[in-house]
Amino acid sequence: MNKKSSLFIVVTALLLSLTTPAQAADTGYRYWGYFQAAPKATAWTSAMTGPTVDVADGAVEGWAFTFSGGAVPDASSPSVAPDFQALCGKTRPVSGKKRIGIIIDFGPSYLAPSGEKTLKTVKRCIVIDKKAQGIDVLGRVVRVRADKSGLICGLAGYPRKECGVEIPMPAELTAKK
Repeated sequence: MNKKSSLFIVVTALLLSLTTPAQAADTGYRYWGYFQAAPKATAWTSAMTGPTVDVADGAVEGWAFTFSGGAVPDASSPSVAPDFQALCGKTRPVSGKKRIGIIIDFGPSYLAPSGEKTLKTVKRCIVIDKKAQGIDVLGRVVRVRADKSGLICGLAGYPRKECGVEIPMPAELTAKK
């Protein structure tokens, strides 16, 4: 092997070692995204805090099992619009309580962890104490699994074990880039 060939192999090996996994293949995280719609709002807003905040009477809380990463930076909101009237219009107000709509979207089947199936979207109206926070509303509808930091890992047993894992970008999302 001559010096030029040796230098080429060393330079190529060096460049390959500098390529990060994200450059080799887009990755991101699969997790539960939290969204909110203030009273009378017609669109979802990504929550800037966790669900340990007050929720106003007439608001709609949203959860979506979603993906985001460098190539797809924005998590998908629930596939159902935050329509308080449709969710709670037939639920009478109760003195000392508040009515909150909640939608839990288990996401598209291509995001399901191996061996798991998505569940049917939950659409409910909850009548709860005026001081209740978002986590209280969620806990009234489904079983909640969180990690030590408070990150919501599973809702209604979905997913069974994982918690905010890094995965390759699903092929179904590459067309949306």
